[in-house]
Amino acid sequence: MTPASASSQHEPLPTSVFLAIFSAVFLPMFLAAVDQTLLATATPAIVEDLGGLRQASWITIGYMLAMAASVPIYGWLGDNFGRAKILMIALVVFALGSVVSASASMMDHMIAGRILQGLGGGGLMSLSQSLVGELVPIRQRARFQGYFAAMFTLASVGGPVIGGFVVHAYSWHWLFWANIPLVMLAVWRLNRLHKQSVKPVRQGRFDLLGVLLFPTIITALLYWLSVAGQDFAWLSATSLGFMGFICVGALVLLWWVRRRESPFLPLDLLANKAIYMPLFTAALFAACLFAMIFFLPIYLQVGLHTNPAKTGLLLMPMTFGIVTGSTIAGRLLSRDVAPKWLPTFGMGLAFIGLFLIGLVPPNANLIGALGVLVGIGLGTVMPSVQLVVQSVSGKARLSQITAMVSLSRSMGAAIGTALFSLLLYGLLPLEGAQVGIAAIKQLPIEVVHHAFQWGFIAAALVALSCAIVGYLSPATPLKDHDTEPLPKAASPAD
Repeated sequence: MTPASASSQHEPLPTSVFLAIFSAVFLPMFLAAVDQTLLATATPAIVEDLGGLRQASWITIGYMLAMAASVPIYGWLGDNFGRAKILMIALVVFALGSVVSASASMMDHMIAGRILQGLGGGGLMSLSQSLVGELVPIRQRARFQGYFAAMFTLASVGGPVIGGFVVHAYSWHWLFWANIPLVMLAVWRLNRLHKQSVKPVRQGRFDLLGVLLFPTIITALLYWLSVAGQDFAWLSATSLGFMGFICVGALVLLWWVRRRESPFLPLDLLANKAIYMPLFTAALFAACLFAMIFFLPIYLQVGLHTNPAKTGLLLMPMTFGIVTGSTIAGRLLSRDVAPKWLPTFGMGLAFIGLFLIGLVPPNANLIGALGVLVGIGLGTVMPSVQLVVQSVSGKARLSQITAMVSLSRSMGAAIGTALFSLLLYGLLPLEGAQVGIAAIKQLPIEVVHHAFQWGFIAAALVALSCAIVGYLSPATPLKDHDTEPLPKAASPAD
């Protein structure tokens, strides 16, 4: 008997079943999320030991690119060969990357280890959530998705804090060695769930060209967005070369996918309005979230002269708001609230908070307090988006569609971060390649305030766009349907 059959749709899962599932899927998700930002405060210590200052940015970029590129591959493998089994393989790959990184004696080895970690992290990020979709009925799944959203944010925001503490008290090596016992625990728990996991219901021929071409295009796109305007100009020959490669590759991939019976990329799902609108919502949400994670601390320290300790405290209201919003969203979804209204209301609230941050006088405490509004709004998005697309796709392709959600979030974060960087640094009178914290500190304080305030207003407009997309999304009911056809999209007014 699977955990899903242990209770009906509306009766709560027994505590023992809930803990068994949650303990098995929580650790993989946490490991993947926290490693996105874990080394932010540890990178100076790593560079001091290994050298390679010019390559240091690839400690993070390599991990993020590998994770984003591998997510869809794990989705296809999970649907065809079993989600719990493939998730355990992803954990092993992640652990191998941790060992390589922990034992690195030069920067090239560190980057290789981080890329290997990212290749495993792509599976941890998506398969852990799709496994919940396999084992838990849709209404009760709302509680898990609320916890997942809260944990993802806590891990992302808390990563630099954890990294700084470990480096200060011990050594950066332990940031990687500590992953090994956690991976072993997760594999042990997953092995028990694997015996209860349903068998794959769809076996298609392996789409080798799609598996190779799609990650290559995504990697090129995310790399171009990450470094264009910094390592090379946006309209340089190098940048235009990347654009040409991405466009041609996308056309070839589209041609290839349309002529296959069982394609790697689920175009039939992505063409459904009940799926592509929530995915667009996830991308816009991620752009706002990562704009706050990366640029609010810089504004507080450079523009408002707060020390790192106070900056961390001022980020707590936003973190608390996200946890609160995620929890409320999970409870409302379990009580039959239409999922489309949560992003609509939540991102409207985030719009108000971000717009006020861009308008109020530069006061650190006031801006920190307004972070609560932004956080509550952001917290409502991912639980509803995840449940809607899983409900529409059905259990046969849970991993594929969950992977698309993770990919949309990664692309939204990369595109949003790149565009906000372009706007902010375009408003700051910095010369040439002199873009950094030290250079910004030399500018008049009024100029810094003006640039960041316009940046937050731009983020507010993105949040408003996200709310509008949520409103225009179909009012999709949450159903546990395994093999039913995709529902017709309802009108936005429903």
